[in-house]
Amino acid sequence: MELYDVVELRDARPSERLPAGAVGTVVHFFEGHPPMYEVEFADADGRTIAMVTLRADQVVQRDGHL
Repeated sequence: MELYDVVELRDARPSERLPAGAVGTVVHFFEGHPPMYEVEFADADGRTIAMVTLRADQVVQRDGHL
């Protein structure tokens, strides 16, 4: 994955109030083993709902834009 890729959560994240299938954008990449991605989730008005650090296996990369 790369910066600004659109991703979808595989599983719900109740502590962040994000359902499975929530769509977000990769905003930062952390090198390491495994690599981690900071993903921003926003509402329909563009306000940030949550910023979550995730592994690649916790999301599905989507084609296109939000």
